[in-house]
Amino acid sequence: MEKFQSELVKKILILQYKPFGDVLLNTGYLPSLKEKFPNVKIDFLVRKPYDIVLKNNPNLNEIITFENLTGIKYFFQRIGLIRNIRKRKYDLIIDQLKGSGSGIISLFSGAIYRLGFNEHKFNWVYNLRVDEGSPKFTAARKFDLLKPIGIDKLSYKIEITITQDAKNYINNWLNENDLSNSKIICVAPGSPVKSKKWNSDNYAKLCDKIIEKTDYKIVFVGAPDEQSDIQNVISKMSKSAFIAPKTDFIQAGALLQNADLLICNDGGLNHLSIAVETFSLAIFGNTDPILWSGHELGNHFYLKNDNCDYSKDDSFGISVEQAFAKFKQILALENFPQK
Repeated sequence: MEKFQSELVKKILILQYKPFGDVLLNTGYLPSLKEKFPNVKIDFLVRKPYDIVLKNNPNLNEIITFENLTGIKYFFQRIGLIRNIRKRKYDLIIDQLKGSGSGIISLFSGAIYRLGFNEHKFNWVYNLRVDEGSPKFTAARKFDLLKPIGIDKLSYKIEITITQDAKNYINNWLNENDLSNSKIICVAPGSPVKSKKWNSDNYAKLCDKIIEKTDYKIVFVGAPDEQSDIQNVISKMSKSAFIAPKTDFIQAGALLQNADLLICNDGGLNHLSIAVETFSLAIFGNTDPILWSGHELGNHFYLKNDNCDYSKDDSFGISVEQAFAKFKQILALENFPQK
């Protein structure tokens, strides 16, 4: 591997295409990267619509986007993308992915330094490589890749800019539904990954119990393709709840800022709750909470049953009673919001 000379670096490109949560987790190391290279242009390559996570980030100079295409359109798009990147003459590529697509872009980028993980299936592409470190929250794990360029620091904060337009959009909806002065818990029962979805019957029973036993209002939130999951839960409830208006990721962040707690599956909304500093309780199936829950940051909690056969039990071995007991523990914390 080549010896890294930081004085040769004038332009950096970061590769992380998707999804919302993973792109957001990259924001934790951007201040450290900017501190290490204060006069260097730092750009980010991301697929639409995930670029919204990075807008107005003070540590980035430019966000380069591309569409999700398939077939022959994908082939010609990728050729154009590589030409665009070569034309920009980057000195350092930081590939946070481990797929063939990012490997090919890195290989043909023309960059002096190409930084990637040893665990990458195309690891021969990279002239700077490193092993992933011990299991820890993924935002902290992102720093593992930066060691070859002289960054060995774990002080970070996940950041996202919630615009005033997004805040106004949510405030108007809250006013229209007489929720402006209410105590709100957001619930996100959906996921594009079936194995991450806690049983809808359990979500319905938990929400009914929260409404019955507390003075909180339940507001369901989720991506457009998760609305059927929300409707499925609501159809099984005996109590009334609210469904958030159609939101993008930034507007969802504005909604979470108005909530005291998010209850969700493992996914991007849990990472968003960390960024906007709203308490969360994530219910985990076969994914690892050490990597994805953010519990070590404080105010973010999880439930996980390691003895469950997740392929046969969509309750993940976690009962409604266990979830409600954890919910009550969180409410009893001294630093939990009191309205």
